[in-house]
Amino acid sequence: MKRYILAGLVLAVLTAVITAWSLLGAQAGGAVLLGLALGGALGLVPHGSVAERTAGFVLGVALAWAGYLARAAALPDAPAGWAVVAFVVLSLCVVAYAASRGRLPLWSLLLGVVGVVGAYDSTYAADPTAVVSSSVEVTATLLLASAIGLLVGALLTPEPAPEPAPERPAVAAHAAPASGGAPASTPVTLHPLTRDPHPQPEA
Repeated sequence: MKRYILAGLVLAVLTAVITAWSLLGAQAGGAVLLGLALGGALGLVPHGSVAERTAGFVLGVALAWAGYLARAAALPDAPAGWAVVAFVVLSLCVVAYAASRGRLPLWSLLLGVVGVVGAYDSTYAADPTAVVSSSVEVTATLLLASAIGLLVGALLTPEPAPEPAPERPAVAAHAAPASGGAPASTPVTLHPLTRDPHPQPEA
């Protein structure tokens, strides 16, 4: 628990410093905050390897970014156009998850999509014609901030607890003889007075 608290505090300080000094762009405050938070989540969640989580996140970002480009180029600027893009992008996330046989976590793919939408949607709505230049700037800022958050989370995350070893089935005291073979063991009885072991006569 202490390492999670430390990771959160480090992310908070980094967010304040990067935003106050405009290290990733003067207008990138929202993307920085979102990217650091999502990157920290990628590093802190003990599910799969860091490489697999990162690959899923980057692919989700790429799919969402391509969705905005397709929306601006070929789809109407209306709720119907956004519905088509959302359906296609989320369906492709599911396809990527299935094609990788779960190695790309679905939740990391969806985090990438959410990151782009949260950081860029208001910018796109203000000027859809500048989608190429504005989307590149916001997406690059989001990825860079996510990389910093991922580094912090991965370095400070606690080691996952080892999985318990599977229990072995108990072995029967007297195994049944194999077909056509000798019995595995001979039953033993005790003499009622001397308590000496005597083999039980076979039938």
